[in-house]
Amino acid sequence: MQINHIGRFCIVYTFGHGGPRRQNRREGNNIRAGCIAGGGRLLSYPVFWLILASFLSFGFGQLFKWSQRRRCHAPTVVTTNYVVLAATLGLALHVQGVLEVTAPALLVGGCMGVSFIVSMWTMTRALERAPVSIVLTAFRLAILCPVVASVFLWGETISVWQACGILLALAGVALTTQTSIPHRYAGMWALLAAAAIVFLTQGLSQVCLRWVHYAGLDSQRLIVLMLCAATAGGLGGGIVLLTRYRPQARDLWMGSAIGIYNLVALAVFLTALSQLEGTRFFPAHGCLVVILDGLCAHFIWREPLSRLAALGIGVSAVSILMVL
Repeated sequence: MQINHIGRFCIVYTFGHGGPRRQNRREGNNIRAGCIAGGGRLLSYPVFWLILASFLSFGFGQLFKWSQRRRCHAPTVVTTNYVVLAATLGLALHVQGVLEVTAPALLVGGCMGVSFIVSMWTMTRALERAPVSIVLTAFRLAILCPVVASVFLWGETISVWQACGILLALAGVALTTQTSIPHRYAGMWALLAAAAIVFLTQGLSQVCLRWVHYAGLDSQRLIVLMLCAATAGGLGGGIVLLTRYRPQARDLWMGSAIGIYNLVALAVFLTALSQLEGTRFFPAHGCLVVILDGLCAHFIWREPLSRLAALGIGVSAVSILMVL
């Protein structure tokens, strides 16, 4: 029926036949109402939010990669990102008259902010001391932490099929970054310690993101996000001051752009988590990002794609179907 309406409207609009202008306006109103209703139905699908969150997370990683290629100072970019995010969101909430900070929101947002900046700082330091492949593998395998927390802390259920899919997802993300260790890195225990710290800190930040839903703060997620960014920005600013680095204009501009982008990305991320179980969301999200990142690295950044990485992308794709 909607197809007939659209077809009739196009004929009338193009050739000038089919009734008075009032009928044309009525047809146009019907089409607009149908589009709005269709968009509303799309927003009600959890998988839509999962896919959108994955694409936005992938885009965030590409922006950060671009900033590194422009030789921006990572701590300054990260700090500026959080400061701009908090300021923009706080101003928007204040203008709308909905800026009401509750004690639970302050607690969860503060913990999120601390975990975010600690995770970013430890990863930056680990990259200075360990191979990129080991750090990225630990970073990606951290999806296991919120899955375990969802099951044992918040009582989410998981089937045997899903558990196999999660194990397959872990194998997939590990294969995409698996490579040999250059000879200049010595001390296997030091490398394992760096990987473990990255794994735990990144996993904790994802657990905090899942905490928003189980703390009953889905309706206040933007306020939680503002408090998180304000906390992370304040702590990050302290780290930058301790390094005695003088921020450059390119650092501030890049951090500001990433901050606006990150606002949308994290808001969508929290919306997706409010509609999907953590046992489904985190493995599927992690694998989707890995697939997009691998394809982008090969076709856009012109980086070689090894057979193991290609196998990892295929395994990740299969695991998504098993988890969902």
